[in-house]
Amino acid sequence: MNKLTKSIGIASDHAGYELKELLKKELAARGYTVEDFGTHSAESMDYPDVAHPLASAVESGKLPQGIAICGSGNGISMTVNKHAGIRAALCWTPELAKLARNHNDANILSLPARFISEEMAKEILEAFLTSEFEGGRHANRVNKIGCR
Repeated sequence: MNKLTKSIGIASDHAGYELKELLKKELAARGYTVEDFGTHSAESMDYPDVAHPLASAVESGKLPQGIAICGSGNGISMTVNKHAGIRAALCWTPELAKLARNHNDANILSLPARFISEEMAKEILEAFLTSEFEGGRHANRVNKIGCR
């Protein structure tokens, strides 16, 4: 992410709604401009309806990064990863988020709202936002994924 760019997208389904709202406040406190793709309530909805617009914004370069949240983190991650140029990583520890950025140049963080605490989510977010792609031998591997 460009050091001068402090914008990020976020999306969740109903299961991730409360965590999304918490992380929006955390991001705003860090000086980020947050584009919220929804959902906007805890009413049941289908995560692809918010995942595709988030992924499109990152894929097009409108936003440099994103955060995708659902109950397990799996469905929303699978959906955003359908987009060329998206490298979403499902992370449930800060170490996984750091490695996803360092080794895989992940541009969307996927979180499992029903399996992590709010405090853990904040720690994972911190690791994701403060880690950078190492390049080197990892660049060749990421290029072979075919989504750069």
